[in-house]
Amino acid sequence: MAKFIFTPKDSSEIKNNYDAIIVGSGGAGLTAAIQAHELGLNVVVFEKNDRLGGNTQRASSGMNASESLVQLKEGIIDNNKDFYKETLKGGGLLNDRDLLKYFVNHSAIAISWLMEHGVELTDLTLTGGMSKKRAHRPASMAPVGNYLITQTLKQVQKENIPVFNKTKVTKLLQDNKKEVNGVEVKTADGTKKISAKAVLLASGGFGASKEIIKKYRPDLVNYQTTNQAGATGDGLKLASALDAQLTQMNFIQVHPTAQTDTDHVYLIGEGLRGEGAILVNKAGKRFVNELNTRKIVSDAITALHEDGAYLIFDQGIRDHFQAVEFYDHVGLVEHGDNLEDLAQIIGVDPNNLQETVTTWNKAVSDQDDREFSRTTGMDRSIDKGPYFTIHIHPAVHYTMGGIHINPKTEVLDTNGNIIKGLYAAGEVSGGLHGNNRIGGNSVAETVVFGRQAGIQMTKFIR
Repeated sequence: MAKFIFTPKDSSEIKNNYDAIIVGSGGAGLTAAIQAHELGLNVVVFEKNDRLGGNTQRASSGMNASESLVQLKEGIIDNNKDFYKETLKGGGLLNDRDLLKYFVNHSAIAISWLMEHGVELTDLTLTGGMSKKRAHRPASMAPVGNYLITQTLKQVQKENIPVFNKTKVTKLLQDNKKEVNGVEVKTADGTKKISAKAVLLASGGFGASKEIIKKYRPDLVNYQTTNQAGATGDGLKLASALDAQLTQMNFIQVHPTAQTDTDHVYLIGEGLRGEGAILVNKAGKRFVNELNTRKIVSDAITALHEDGAYLIFDQGIRDHFQAVEFYDHVGLVEHGDNLEDLAQIIGVDPNNLQETVTTWNKAVSDQDDREFSRTTGMDRSIDKGPYFTIHIHPAVHYTMGGIHINPKTEVLDTNGNIIKGLYAAGEVSGGLHGNNRIGGNSVAETVVFGRQAGIQMTKFIR
């Protein structure tokens, strides 16, 4: 089967007027576009980058949901209350409770909606901070982000929804009542003003903006980032110009496992640890519960005061995490026929590494990790050669803060009033995750609140 290629429309085809304008072509933007279009709106998507998909393209582990039909089919009896409590705990109890409640209660519906649109997430894995397998991913176990973007673009193409790349929104327009009624865009053909009855900001976070990170978290300004280069907080700037309220901007997530030894920073998905991989230090010893929250694991790696740490896994684990094939393809994976070979390659004590793996395997067998109290991601031992390792460091990964929205995705101003006609969804918004995002919740956020934005814009316009 030929590879699917989506061709954005030429900027000369941009019309002067639409019902709704969507800024950004990641998961939130494309989901909103499909939902609003199916509800009868004339929508358009503007993307500043050449490539579509935003940071969603880089998501690897899965999409969290509770009480889904997929879980039941696998015999997993879950409940929304646990998903809510565990996400709240993972976020340091600082999550916006109303956003979180809506998110959790609509997560399974989002999975079903995707299924109806050709996005089949039928395999399950585990992410840090979760007690059950909630991360839904393709049956192939391929990275969820690229699959989601590809499949939603197929739907966009089928429904003939116009998408323009290399088209940067530079200004939000308002009428004399301060209601948002369009945008100003910069294209290859010059600057244009486009009118609309509603605008959705789905332009992503600011994880690639040294300027904004320095303002709110100067301690992280020298960290490398897993974000695509376009994640520069444009939506925040657009909204702030209309006196939109920003919230929790100092909450920036550092992902514990990024490969930063090359010019391109690669995120090593949390699902690899969810399938059984462990972390070791320079001495070849475990030092943390690998599936604790990202903040705790990142802090533990930093506290080593070493050159990062090493993920250790075997062929059995590799067989259950398809993204490793890509990591290997781009040269991030070291191989060893046995643990002694692997230890020599990475310069750790072979006896220590063997002892560590033996102890871990016993913990898996007994389902009792006496060293670090890990209780999840213990379905398989590390005992099936060959053996593999990836050198990792923490890196800036996700910006939990952003535009303050309510559960209807309406944007609030600095006085707490709704800015009529303006909506935000995805990483550009803030409050859902508290001070630490749970792995698998970002993709879920884009779909849950992308759909909600499409619905609410339709209600506003009708």
